[in-house]
Amino acid sequence: MSFQSSDERIRTERHGHVMQVIVDNQAKKNAFVPSMMLALSEALTEIHRNDDIWAGVLCAAGDHTTAGLDMPKFFGPSAEKREIPDDLIDPFALRNRCAKPLVSAVQGITFTIGIEMMLACDVVVAADSARFCQMEAKRGIAPFGGAHFRFLTRAGWGNSMYHLFLCDEFDAAEAYRIGLVQEVVPHGQQVDRALEIAQLITKNAPLGIQVTKESALTYTEQGEQAAVDFIPKMQERVLSSEDMMEGIASFMERREAQFKGC
Repeated sequence: MSFQSSDERIRTERHGHVMQVIVDNQAKKNAFVPSMMLALSEALTEIHRNDDIWAGVLCAAGDHTTAGLDMPKFFGPSAEKREIPDDLIDPFALRNRCAKPLVSAVQGITFTIGIEMMLACDVVVAADSARFCQMEAKRGIAPFGGAHFRFLTRAGWGNSMYHLFLCDEFDAAEAYRIGLVQEVVPHGQQVDRALEIAQLITKNAPLGIQVTKESALTYTEQGEQAAVDFIPKMQERVLSSEDMMEGIASFMERREAQFKGC
């Protein structure tokens, strides 16, 4: 499936209950134009809405994740106007966030929005070739896609301010050290590993996984008491589900559970 037909495109592949979303504009190091951002939003919305999709993988073709925005296409005299509708998933998870778990695979140049879209996912696998830089302040602007707070939730204040203030380039080992990525693998293995992690996630009950993500986001967005108050909603969602009964039965029968997402 492809969400646009030009050379600058977002394409998807299905792997069981996992949808893989591939950014493919290799001639420009996967720089984004507005139509690509809209297509990415549409793909993430498909993951969010399709009950048969239990997890997603966001990755990029070629040697690089992305060099960022194709600035003239967004801000130049001939800038494209492709607004993302409010009911679609925001690739930066600032307005609407995908309810399903998302695993990101990154490699090579992963600058600016590449970091921000990576951090809008839940788990990140980096190739050892990955290079990161949140360089907006070097260009007289600031990170508008969520880095200003998601760096903090992943890396803590000191590590975050160090890299956000210096606008420096750092490697996958440093990203792993400060918690921006969860695994580092040899270049070329990052997508396969991200797909493997997503497949492992889908072996668990999808309702349980989704409510776990929702409750964790409740804590990060609203604090501890809100997360405590959310527990009855968690119980309501899962304790009457067929998947809970299957989970108990599989435990008693010493077999692998066969969840249905209901």
